[in-house]
Order: sequence, then structure tokens, then C-alpha cells
Amino acid sequence: MEFACPRCQLDVVDDFYGPCQTCRTQLRDAFRSEGRVVVVAEYEPKMNVTPNAVALKDD
Repeated sequence: MEFACPRCQLDVVDDFYGPCQTCRTQLRDAFRSEGRVVVVAEYEPKMNVTPNAVALKDD
């Protein structure tokens, strides 16, 4: 398929519509970032519910 690159307006022949190979490379380099480790506190369920009376029954 032949079309004009939507970013640089150069004529391109490619299978799908979008930025040309040069523009894709530039975009990848511009927005590349390193992964990071996110530390999350351990989950603790809220204790705002009254326990079931049957569960508390002593026999």
C-alpha cells in the first residue's frame, strides 16, 4: 500500500497505514524508558465487619 507518512509526509510503501520506519525508530528512541520495581504494602483486609454470631458461639 502506498501512502504519505502521517508524521513526516514522505511517500511510503508499507503493509499498514502509520508512521514510516524512520519515524517509528525516532518515536521508540524518544519514548523509551527503563522498567522499575514497584514496592506495594502487603494486603491487610479491613476489619469493619462484625463477626458472625454463629462463628463466635462456644460449645
